[in-house]
Amino acid sequence: MTAVQHPSTGTTPTTRPEPVPGTPEPEPRRRGPAALAGSVAVGAETARLARELAHIAVGNAEAVTDKRFADSAWTGHPGYRRLGQGYLAWSASLERLVDRYEAGGAGWREVERARFAVRALTAAASPTNTLLGNPAALKKALDTGGRSVVRGLSAMLTDLRENGGLPALCDPAAFAVGRNLATTRGAVVYRDDVVEILQYAPTTAEVHARPLLVVPPVINRYYLLDLRAGRSFVEHAVGKGFQTFIVSWRNPGKKDAHWNLDTYTERLRRAVAVVRQVTGSPDVNTVGFCAGGILQTLLLNHLAAHEDTSVHSAAYGVTLLDFGERAPIGAFAGKWVTGLARRASGTRGVLGGKSLGSVFSFMKPNDLVFDGLVSQWLHGEPVPSFDVLAWNADAPNLPARLHAQFLDFFRDNTLVRPGALTVLGSPVDLGEITVPTFVTGAITDHLTPWRGCYRTSRLLSGPSTFVLSNGGHVQSLVNPPGNPKARHWVGGEAVADPEEWRAGAEERSGSWWETWAEWTAVRSGPRVPAPATLGSERHPALDAAPGLYVLDRSPN
Repeated sequence: MTAVQHPSTGTTPTTRPEPVPGTPEPEPRRRGPAALAGSVAVGAETARLARELAHIAVGNAEAVTDKRFADSAWTGHPGYRRLGQGYLAWSASLERLVDRYEAGGAGWREVERARFAVRALTAAASPTNTLLGNPAALKKALDTGGRSVVRGLSAMLTDLRENGGLPALCDPAAFAVGRNLATTRGAVVYRDDVVEILQYAPTTAEVHARPLLVVPPVINRYYLLDLRAGRSFVEHAVGKGFQTFIVSWRNPGKKDAHWNLDTYTERLRRAVAVVRQVTGSPDVNTVGFCAGGILQTLLLNHLAAHEDTSVHSAAYGVTLLDFGERAPIGAFAGKWVTGLARRASGTRGVLGGKSLGSVFSFMKPNDLVFDGLVSQWLHGEPVPSFDVLAWNADAPNLPARLHAQFLDFFRDNTLVRPGALTVLGSPVDLGEITVPTFVTGAITDHLTPWRGCYRTSRLLSGPSTFVLSNGGHVQSLVNPPGNPKARHWVGGEAVADPEEWRAGAEERSGSWWETWAEWTAVRSGPRVPAPATLGSERHPALDAAPGLYVLDRSPN
């Protein structure tokens, strides 16, 4: 079992992790009594919905409180009031059917698929998504003499032509990489056909001797970690005196369909070698974010298999390794769903960035799809300008082979089954990884739930520190110090139950970035004079940061 230590304490004894689950059991098939129970549930919910609609028709229903129905017409106009109440009653009825489905014995992946479908359907069917069903939009059309409708139609046509039919998340003219995104000063010191390695210029007179390599996910652009001044993880790391490097993945095209886990893990191995050569350090610290943490784990496994100590410690930001843990992403783990996804990316050679972004958007359909539809298409309001939304809209492609392997993780949970996966010739066994680790989760994360991230801290054999941040998946990562609302939990006993861990953890105000910096500083060696130039004789500076690969906007 992995010991979870307080960041300020010393090293805890290395122990073997708790047993990992075996081959996932097939999800139950609903036959016989289970199918009958499902029919009974549908009948019962239909009868209940009919009664509720009858109450609504005669005016005996409760008032609408959903934020989408905030306009006074939803309470003052009898027709709109009944429409809103009827819609919400129908939506609640479908949610209860999913709950009954789960109570009847359906597997959690089946339940997540059903819930994903129901929430996408009910969000799309809201009357507020139509002009006639949105009294606030109608009022604005009248107040503007129809100009809001004209602007909305123009926005809709633009989105149909350029954004796959979904409302734009961000004004593309408001931000540009290298202008007001990814502006931390640095240089590319290595480039091959898959990666660029960027070294950032020091801002302190002295730096820690052991360098830091940041590993972003391949499914996103790296600059989430270097958004803007004051909101940049790498800027923060540099300011703390860490010699900071980051991986920038190239945007793959159809000819790169064969890129797989071996491809990316090998480039990460090269990145470690480059950082060591440039700095003269025998080893490095790493920090992997989200799916970047998966690649980091595969590299650590390979190094452990070869008794290679090139990585001294590793941190993880909201990384899920055990896909047997319940998570909404499990909705995409069924054989039919994964088969369809494989065929789609296999035909084109890549899973297009916009297609991937659409899937993630529909995991929060109201926030990431229909709020924008109402605002821009119905009200004719301008597209918002926000750095995180600009990054979110700038998704790279995913090679078909790597996509298929990720689907295997979701469906078969191969990453946590010793020997079920081989990368760079090394069978994967997470229990063989013994470096110290620092693992974060986010309390309202809808992609990688924090309890699953806690599980990550227990799957590896080295001493591990777990930290729980407030906020969601992206919000927890873009978490600069100074936010009065930021808080996180540290410490806690090394127990199997994450809720028990949380009950014993210490709550701290402020960003987890500071706690991570303290933990990393202890493992980064003495301070030495900062380098006067970037790169080395073998790996000279090539181009200024943010480099070339992050600018690639090849078509999906």
